[in-house]
Amino acid sequence: MKAAVLASPAPITSLPLSIEDVARPEATSGHVLLKVRACGVCRTDLHITEGELPQRRQHLIPGHQIVGDVIDGATVHLPKGTRVGVSWVGGVDGTCSYCARGFENLCDAPTFTGYTVNGGYGEYALARADFVFPLPETLDDLHAAPLLCAGIIGFRSLRVAGVEKGDRVGLFGFGASAHLAIAVLHAWNCEVYVSTRGKSHQTLAESLGAKWVGREVEKPPVPLDRAVTFAPSGDVVIAALASLRKGGVVAINAIHLDRIPEFDYDRLLWGERQLRSVANMTRDDARDFLRTAGEIGLKPRVTTFPLHQANEALIAVKSDSIDGAAVIIP
Repeated sequence: MKAAVLASPAPITSLPLSIEDVARPEATSGHVLLKVRACGVCRTDLHITEGELPQRRQHLIPGHQIVGDVIDGATVHLPKGTRVGVSWVGGVDGTCSYCARGFENLCDAPTFTGYTVNGGYGEYALARADFVFPLPETLDDLHAAPLLCAGIIGFRSLRVAGVEKGDRVGLFGFGASAHLAIAVLHAWNCEVYVSTRGKSHQTLAESLGAKWVGREVEKPPVPLDRAVTFAPSGDVVIAALASLRKGGVVAINAIHLDRIPEFDYDRLLWGERQLRSVANMTRDDARDFLRTAGEIGLKPRVTTFPLHQANEALIAVKSDSIDGAAVIIP
């Protein structure tokens, strides 16, 4: 099969992914073989490709927002031809103390799709059968792919922040994940305030119904009940914290953060304000979000790239040169 392969992490401008002929994977016990229809491009793919996350596998095929058809390894619950999605968490051990307590997103020995095992930047992909999710018919391939990480993790971020219907919610950064979360927030009758860099992202937030839109670290005009940060910037985290009412929560949706600057505890954190990090997702998050997305007809904005332009897709994500999400079509 054709696949985009990362031999060694390097700046994306040096085009580190090469399109190669590689062996097609074979279905093994407990796994299904998928013919890939589409694979969303995530900022985490960029962290992996450029080495901000340590290399865990040689000659890696990235990609963890996979839409594909089951073509081998089918089960009673996943018959051949079932269209499914695959996300970032590709498996857990099921035996550690976190799994035993129902916190599988914190598992001590997880598998990560497109990082510790090969992912979906190719024509076929192998996935654990208990970590794939049948997709609602209302979600087509292109619009389903970005939901499988950006959407699910954004949904979990709203849960971690404790968002309730009718809340005032701030979204700091407005890329692939935030532009999906805003649709869920509107379905929950929340007021949404967006602080983000770049005129195009600001315009997108306005077009999607944000009540107020400001610059990256600009404070919204009203105190927020909850906030989620999507930019890997400590300055943005502090800006979100400064925007909270007492008792409010900031959820940090970033697998990598540049730093946390010094801040004034008395002014910013006191008053039972909370900072919480968002780590991975659970299968329940995936199922609940995909059901919600199907019910509200969530259709993210997408720009498609053929497989041979996988490097260009990552460059577009890094440079914020596209609105919404990038999706690779093998």
